[in-house]
Amino acid sequence: MTIAWVFPGQGSQKLGMAEGVINLPGAKERFELASDLLGRDLLKICLEEKEGISPLNDLNDTRNTQPALFVVESLLVDELKRQGREASFLAGHSLGEIVALYAANVFDVEIALNLLKTRSELMAASEDGAMTAVLGFDRNQLDDLVLSTEGVVIANDNSSSQVVLSGTPEGVKIVSSQLKCKRVIPLQVSGAFHSPLMQKASQFFDQELDKVNFRDANFPILSNSDPMPSRRGSLLKQKLKKQMITGVRWRETMEIFVNEGISTMVEIGPGNVLSGLAKRSIKGVGINQIGSSSDLGI
Repeated sequence: MTIAWVFPGQGSQKLGMAEGVINLPGAKERFELASDLLGRDLLKICLEEKEGISPLNDLNDTRNTQPALFVVESLLVDELKRQGREASFLAGHSLGEIVALYAANVFDVEIALNLLKTRSELMAASEDGAMTAVLGFDRNQLDDLVLSTEGVVIANDNSSSQVVLSGTPEGVKIVSSQLKCKRVIPLQVSGAFHSPLMQKASQFFDQELDKVNFRDANFPILSNSDPMPSRRGSLLKQKLKKQMITGVRWRETMEIFVNEGISTMVEIGPGNVLSGLAKRSIKGVGINQIGSSSDLGI
C-alpha cells in the first residue's frame, strides 16, 4: 500500500478542534510552548466560544489560525509515528507545507512555531490585496483572462473546477466578473496571498528561513511552488521561499499522487477540504481523514 499524508491549511480551523487532541502525549506542553511564543493562550482560543472575545483572541485571526492548526496537526502526526505508521509521500496546502516539513523531520516543533509566528504576522500585516474563489469554469477562458489582466494570478490551483484568484482588487474583479463560472466567492482576507504582491513579506520571511537548517526529509515532500517530490533539505527550503509569492499547485499535486501509484490519501487535521478535492478530482485512490485522537483508536 502506497500512502500519502496531506495537511490542510487555513480555512480548516474550527472552534473546539483542540478537544480532539488534548489527550495525546505532549499536547498540553505543545499548546503551552505555542502560547508562550505568541503571548496569548492558544488552547483557550481553540476551545472557547466565539461570542464576546476580542479580535486578537479569535481563532480566525491568521496570527492564531496558523500556529493552532500546526499544533493540532503535528500532534496527530506524532501519534501516527508513535504507532509505527509511515507515508510514502507528504504534502501540505499552504501553511500545511510547514507541517509536512515537520512531519518529515526537516526541523523541530519550536522552529516550526517560530516560522509560523513570523509568517502569520507578515500575512496579517499585508494590505491592498484581494482574493476570490471561482468554481465551475472553462479552464482555457480562465487562463486567457489571467494572462491578459494585470495584477492577478491563480493563488490556489485546487482542482480542475476550483481555483482562488489573488492580486489587486481591480485585477481580481475584472477576471471574476468576466469569467463564465458557476460561482464566485470573495474571500475575507487582508492581502493578496500567494501572489507577487507578497514580495516584501516574502523577503522578510526568507531572512527567517535563512537562519534555519533544513535537514533532508525522511519522506519525499511535494511542495506548493514545485510539486515534484524531493527529500533534499536545501531544495525544500528554496521551494518554501517561493511559496508566499507563487500559487499553491494542488491540482498538480493530486495528479502526481496518481502517477506515483498512491493507493490511499490521508488528510491529517480538522475538516475535510483536501479530502473533498480528492474525491471530486482523482479516482481509484482511497481517502481517509484523521482529525482527532479517536480516529487513531485512542
